[in-house]
Amino acid sequence: MRTVIVGGVAGGMSAATRLRRLDERHEIIVFERSRHVSYANCGLPYHLGGVIEERASLILNTPHRFAERFAIDVRTATEVVSIDRARQVVTAEELATGRRYETPWDYLVLSPGAAPIVPDVPGVERAHTLRTVEDMDKIVSAVREREAASAVVVGAGFIGLEAAENLSRAGLGVNVVELAPQVLAPLDPELAQLVAEELTKQGVGLSLGSALAKVLPDSVELTDGRVLPGDLVVLAMGVRPETALALSAGLEVGTRGGIRVDERLRTSDPRIYAVGDAVEKTDQLSGEAVLVPLANIANRQGRIVADDIAGTPRPFQHVQGSAIIKVFREVAAVTGWNEKRLKDAGRPYIAIHIHAGSHAGYYPGGATMALKLLVDPSAGTILGAEAVGRDGVDKRMDVLATAVHAGMAAPELIDLELCYAPQFASAKDPVNILGYVAENRLNGNERAVQWHELANHVAKGAIVVDVRGPGEHARGHIPGSVNFPLDDLRARREELAALAPSGTEVIVYCLVGLRAHIASRLLSSWGYNVANLDGGHLTWSAGTRAQNGAQAPRYSATQTRR
Repeated sequence: MRTVIVGGVAGGMSAATRLRRLDERHEIIVFERSRHVSYANCGLPYHLGGVIEERASLILNTPHRFAERFAIDVRTATEVVSIDRARQVVTAEELATGRRYETPWDYLVLSPGAAPIVPDVPGVERAHTLRTVEDMDKIVSAVREREAASAVVVGAGFIGLEAAENLSRAGLGVNVVELAPQVLAPLDPELAQLVAEELTKQGVGLSLGSALAKVLPDSVELTDGRVLPGDLVVLAMGVRPETALALSAGLEVGTRGGIRVDERLRTSDPRIYAVGDAVEKTDQLSGEAVLVPLANIANRQGRIVADDIAGTPRPFQHVQGSAIIKVFREVAAVTGWNEKRLKDAGRPYIAIHIHAGSHAGYYPGGATMALKLLVDPSAGTILGAEAVGRDGVDKRMDVLATAVHAGMAAPELIDLELCYAPQFASAKDPVNILGYVAENRLNGNERAVQWHELANHVAKGAIVVDVRGPGEHARGHIPGSVNFPLDDLRARREELAALAPSGTEVIVYCLVGLRAHIASRLLSSWGYNVANLDGGHLTWSAGTRAQNGAQAPRYSATQTRR
């Protein structure tokens, strides 16, 4: 039996090597149009800034190594240009010579990946994308050999911000242009704001709510008329599934534009499989078709296809879009749905914000992280989670991603027995604390108001009470709020009663929400209609800054190569 695989990076090579381990007699041929296979494309941005010093570190394997160890025939710099399903052959073209030839197959696996989005604007041919080793080499050449002093990165997603950071580390003055009003679309704005502020602190300019209009010889022009210096221009506006080959072969494409596959990753032709960024996946929460271009998903799919071909089929599980990025000192991570998506879908949810230490506060070196949990108000299941911080974010998000995958109810987070020692965590881990808050909200032991809802409540007559100390209140508070420190509430009960007559809504807040929770329980026992401002002053402040565009637009036209 012969299996031909189109695409030799994550999904394709996972399928090839797994199939060899399962069946020594199977003939396996891999076509890859790049000169490299099995390279670490997720690591490409880090070579730009010298974090990964050696280019060779990104080349994980070679065609010779695959032939020697796995007896797999890997043909690089060769593109499959057509599929004849009736005859079961592919036509391949050697890119160096133009020679074309046919190769028959019993099974065909498509892993063509996704292509970077390139806008149709004047001068765009000068811009670079960052998808392959060859792309990386061209950017490195532009930075090192041509001594570029300034760069514009178009797109503030994961690849865009990784490129921006590393170009900044390489000494370039960097500006990021993003059409959306925030960076990192998978995050909600109050958490994305923390990443945006880290970028500006590190000297990276942000132009949010703007789009690329023209690429000029040494600059770019935006749709709002501004011109940014750009000896180097990098496009990181997202990707589209590579479906041309599948379409020309008459295979079905789904509603999201990716190749349609069943749970065994078979296309509309059961002899042909498809994996990776080119295919549509099924969202775990909604059951809808989604496009999630992540390497770990592609690798999982490659393994499942190999199992299916070898006669041990199992279904591919649904996806939830877990992802993480480090932007200078800040780490941001997500899993499942964010609040924006839940709102757009009209799906009920409870939002929970906490700010917790990465480890015990008395042990040196801790840092605060912001976490957000989105919970189904009926079933209590976890719909999504987000986190931003400097330490321990990956650990917490991995736990929450596992909880989403397992369909856990949020209060069950309380009972997770997580590893604890002062240098790693607190006795009440932030994950456990999310469970405590969720239990209180679901059981009706606490009512909460979100940062973006506060103004509407105040407009309807609510009073806002700051239960922090006088010094904290003086350093910064919500406009119009009155200061009743938590420890003074009982002594000032009559004063509060005069301020908040019967039936008046009272919204309490502190720095992060804990003291306000204690205050809300006390005021509830006195008969007040009370709510806690979820996430406290920290969440409200970050959300308000994001809402008001405090992170820019800004840039420095004079910043040069250091």
